[in-house]
Amino acid sequence: MTSKPIKFEFSAILFDLDGVLIDSTSCIERHWEEWAKDHNIDIDFVLQNAHGVRTIETMQIVAPHLDLKKEAAAFTHNEVNDTDGVLAIKGAHQILANLPEDKWAIVTSGSYDLVKARLRATNLPIPSHLVTADDVRIGKPSPEPYLIGAKKFGLTSDQCVVVEDSPIGVRAGKAAGMKVIGILSTHTKTTLQEAGADFIINDLQHIQITSNKNNQKLIIELDQTDH
Repeated sequence: MTSKPIKFEFSAILFDLDGVLIDSTSCIERHWEEWAKDHNIDIDFVLQNAHGVRTIETMQIVAPHLDLKKEAAAFTHNEVNDTDGVLAIKGAHQILANLPEDKWAIVTSGSYDLVKARLRATNLPIPSHLVTADDVRIGKPSPEPYLIGAKKFGLTSDQCVVVEDSPIGVRAGKAAGMKVIGILSTHTKTTLQEAGADFIINDLQHIQITSNKNNQKLIIELDQTDH
């Protein structure tokens, strides 16, 4: 069941990648399970701290005693070379195909090489504006990734809207001063609301994006979930 559609305008839209445009859960969890087993670390503890966070920052929490740069580099290398189970989320191709190239970006906690590998595996376009783990000093929930995203467009935070699936990502978008659309692909509505999401939709099929007459603004229409 959905409520009355909401319509608003923004100058650019910033998408998280995993859980928003692609489903990589099985692949991500497989790699963390292998890594946790190799290092005798509780996998549940790892996964609790992995969603939406840069690899090295997850490792800082769960295994600070290790050589983190070396471990993160090896982990990312393995992920780049394994896209088995990585799929485009339904509606992603259509949304991106209809967006002006200079009006959207991807802001993700993955590395540049990993992002390229997953976008190519799912046949999704690589955007002109891309913010990855390699571009930031501190990852989500810090606002830095989304602030860099706005800067790439030459826009202020209030001119951008974020699409996120994780509480970590929602908090990053809100900390950057942006409106955040939460999508129910990996977490519950309550969890995303508690993180500060301004709007909640079930999936990408509940968001429509068009341009105004002079292509200066994006017109975004949402069918919010009631449950």
